[in-house]
Amino acid sequence: MDKYTLLPEQLLYEGTLTESQFFTAAPLTEEAILRTHTAAYWSKLRDGSLSAKEARAIGFPMRPELIARGRVIAQGTLDCARYAFRDGVALNIAGGTHHAFADWGEGFCVFNDIAIAANELLATGEIERALIIDLDVHQGNGTASIFAHEPRVFTFSMHGARNYPTRKERSDLDIGLPDGTGDEVYLETLSNHLYGLLDGLRPDIVFYLSGVDVLESDKLGRLSLSLRGCMERDRLVLHACHERALPVAISMGGGYSERLAIIIEAHANTYRVASSLYD
Repeated sequence: MDKYTLLPEQLLYEGTLTESQFFTAAPLTEEAILRTHTAAYWSKLRDGSLSAKEARAIGFPMRPELIARGRVIAQGTLDCARYAFRDGVALNIAGGTHHAFADWGEGFCVFNDIAIAANELLATGEIERALIIDLDVHQGNGTASIFAHEPRVFTFSMHGARNYPTRKERSDLDIGLPDGTGDEVYLETLSNHLYGLLDGLRPDIVFYLSGVDVLESDKLGRLSLSLRGCMERDRLVLHACHERALPVAISMGGGYSERLAIIIEAHANTYRVASSLYD
């Protein structure tokens, strides 16, 4: 959890960002929550009435502060999308809660921030089509389920084939990578699919989940990307979107390396790449 404080401090210290480039989100409205999550699930979250089994699946002690935090994170991703329309790119220092389904949460995810943002923009008519590029090491199972019957949202997940979740959902495009996949194979696989998706779909916005749990140092990842390889992954995605003038809203996603400094460096690289392209 320390990364959420340390990352902005690092970005300010090194001059990648200035104070004026940060924003603080308000809590997400109930109306926006209910465009993605069921009334029954929201009621349990709001009233603190999740069963012990349901809370265990999420993995956090269920407290009102956790629900409030989740609402701010989800609104942050929605705000990022709207800033991206203006500025080309915007990044949520948290988010990437892709294991939350419409009617339950799991894997440390309470609300599905990207799904909430996409559904809200569709409902308001701000977009007609969205592409979700999920490069967290874990499959975006909740996101895949939520949009399984929504043709206006294309879900692309490239993840560790043998990693969590054990039972995968079906995204519009799933690429399961073998344990130990390194920089060269990873980047080649991504480039082989990315350009065709962007050119074929021509989405109004791209949601990019840039989890850094793909690193070789990650305790939960099982892939073998270097810090440089992870940064090149971000550059590949953002450069392709920038070339096509496609707005990008980025959620940071997971990162579980033993050394906190590695996590901060990997996430900071995402901001550095974005800054170099869109400054």
